[in-house]
Amino acid sequence: MNLKKTLYIVSLFMLLSSQKNLAQESKLTVDALEKKWWKEAVVYQIYPRSFKDSNGDGIGDLKGIISELDYIKSLGIDAVWLNPIYESPNDDNGYDISNYREIMKDFGTMQDFDLLLKGMHDRGIKVVMDLVFNHSSDEHYWFQESRKSRDNKYRNYYYWWPAEKGTPPYRWSWFDVNSNAWKYDATTDSYYLHYFSKKQPDLNWNNPTVRHELYDVMKYWLDKGVDGFRMDAFQFISKDDSFPELPKECVGKPLEIIKYYGNGPHLHEYIQEMNREVLSKYPNVMTVSEGAGDSPQAALKFVDPDRKELSMAYHFESVDVGNHVLDFGLVKYKEIFSRYDEAFKDKGWLSIFLANHDQPRMVSKFGSDTPQYREISSKMLSTFVMTMRGTSYYYQGDELGMDNIRFDNIDDYNDVDTRNRYEFLKNNNGDLKAFLEDRKQTSRENGRTPFQWNSEKNAGFTDGKPWLKVNSNHTTINALAQEKEPNSILNYFRKLVSLRKNNPVLVYGKYTLLDKENPAIFAYIRELDGRKLLILLNFTDKEAKLNSDLKLSNAKLLLGNYNNASTNGTLKPYEAVVLELK
Repeated sequence: MNLKKTLYIVSLFMLLSSQKNLAQESKLTVDALEKKWWKEAVVYQIYPRSFKDSNGDGIGDLKGIISELDYIKSLGIDAVWLNPIYESPNDDNGYDISNYREIMKDFGTMQDFDLLLKGMHDRGIKVVMDLVFNHSSDEHYWFQESRKSRDNKYRNYYYWWPAEKGTPPYRWSWFDVNSNAWKYDATTDSYYLHYFSKKQPDLNWNNPTVRHELYDVMKYWLDKGVDGFRMDAFQFISKDDSFPELPKECVGKPLEIIKYYGNGPHLHEYIQEMNREVLSKYPNVMTVSEGAGDSPQAALKFVDPDRKELSMAYHFESVDVGNHVLDFGLVKYKEIFSRYDEAFKDKGWLSIFLANHDQPRMVSKFGSDTPQYREISSKMLSTFVMTMRGTSYYYQGDELGMDNIRFDNIDDYNDVDTRNRYEFLKNNNGDLKAFLEDRKQTSRENGRTPFQWNSEKNAGFTDGKPWLKVNSNHTTINALAQEKEPNSILNYFRKLVSLRKNNPVLVYGKYTLLDKENPAIFAYIRELDGRKLLILLNFTDKEAKLNSDLKLSNAKLLLGNYNNASTNGTLKPYEAVVLELK
């Protein structure tokens, strides 16, 4: 064999080896995604107080949820996130917990919970509990003891500042009438810390006894069989207990204060300890941190698998966009999702959502709740949530296109946040009319009105007086009516869930933003194992055109929210199209 032929064979062998290695590297990249049930899940959030009342007291309860398990199963979802159901005096609708091992009487009993858990599991649905560990209720035994004396053994379960040291350095509070997170308590002539309501004193995570008490709570519920936790306000658990003066850049700027609160000195140390002590012993558990930092890089620290902390991040940039997404600007909005996806493309995992119990209704904030466009824009938004990379979170009632109720009177509100802000303005001669007008669009109680089951009295939610007013449009917007209509929002949602389940590319596929400067269309490609899906979403009430060189003539339509779906890149108002590119 001559030298030239030998070199040719060697070169060919090296080329084939290189291609084989590239293929292996590509396969490794896919395998490195570490498939998990919680990555593939569609999580349905239930706000128990507003879902279904079984006993006529006007408050949703566990038996009410049990009565609708077949409806929940029919949605095709994989997991249910329950807002807090623990014993509570209900200052903040259950986020002020007085006993972590008991069920709030309004919701039922532990036997009811056990039946609910079994009913969910029998239907293949996992249960995720809300874990509220930044603070407890001031009616919790720990705090009741803590306030009795300075030498009580529970004293250091909370943050206290003795009055003889003077007024404590200012800390901002979400729900305090005067936005002051320190509350004076005469019993021991001291102040206690509460980042939220004065009835929600912050737990002292710097005390290892407190941490292990909370770990035991987690084990209690995990041993019962729950499948995961959503960690409320978890980025705030670590605090510098010397309470230095706030940095100058934070003074008078709540958003900067929030960033400061979320960077406690031992935050990740404590989460890693929690992982070692609890989560590592329950390998299939799902954990999600509310907030998760103030940037993609900060969020990734919570969920980087190498750091052994939590499963997925639940950041707020995607919902902290003001009263309406178009006022914020769709180009900027697309940039948020693309920035996070870039940071998480190789490791870590994100949550994708447009609504929850702390937000107004999805269709009222991100779409249009006008009679002309409510249905079509609701379907468009659902398409977005189900086709982005990350775990899809979907809030109860959005599958019906429920919209903002827009209360006119402060007496209609139960929410501690709205009522205390109103009281502050009233005490300081603020513009109460303007405040109430703003709340019609922004109040979180817009998302908490009772679920609309049918067109009967109180929407079939209760036989009694509902704890919060039912939206009068329940006569036309309700689950029973939509069950009977093949093209309803409800049945479109079911199609979306099925599409996601049957196409792993929508879970694990690479995300590529298209036409990023387009002010009307959010367009992106999801790509995995040689398949490419194109998602086109028009966020406006005008016809809009995709600016792209993509050839769509051979594209296959997988789903659209219009009967006559557009496949040429020109979208009708609020149109959503999912295409497979050939």
